[in-house]
Amino acid sequence: MGIFSSINIASTGLGVNRVRMDVIADNLSNVNTSRTPEGGPFRRSRVIMRPRVDSPYWRSPFLPQSMDNGIGRGVRVAEIQKDNSTEPRRVYDPTHPDAILTGRWEGYVDMGNVDLVTEMVDMISASRSYEANASIIEGSKAMFQRALEIGSR
Repeated sequence: MGIFSSINIASTGLGVNRVRMDVIADNLSNVNTSRTPEGGPFRRSRVIMRPRVDSPYWRSPFLPQSMDNGIGRGVRVAEIQKDNSTEPRRVYDPTHPDAILTGRWEGYVDMGNVDLVTEMVDMISASRSYEANASIIEGSKAMFQRALEIGSR
């Protein structure tokens, strides 16, 4: 992998967590959206991450593990998927233009399925992950600089 593998791996984490923060911000901004271009209320999005590997989950039976290059290569965004597993929130507002006009839910409006608490917890998690990856990069940089100082003596 090379001398900069820790920086390369941490940089993939920075990128993925930036995408996570963007998706969370989009979810929070659409918490009360009752109508989307696709039709219906807004559905929360979530980021699906997968490891970045050249040959996933395979190790050569002929090489010792020290030579197998089994080091991870970081993470990537596999997809951004809509959460269709939870129902939209129903809010009573008969004056809303999207209010249900007939039936059991008359006067209710289907709002997005975004839960503010879940989004805030996800935001804190993404923020802390971003900070951890930034710390790894700073620590690696300091370690490399110290190694250069020792080598130049």
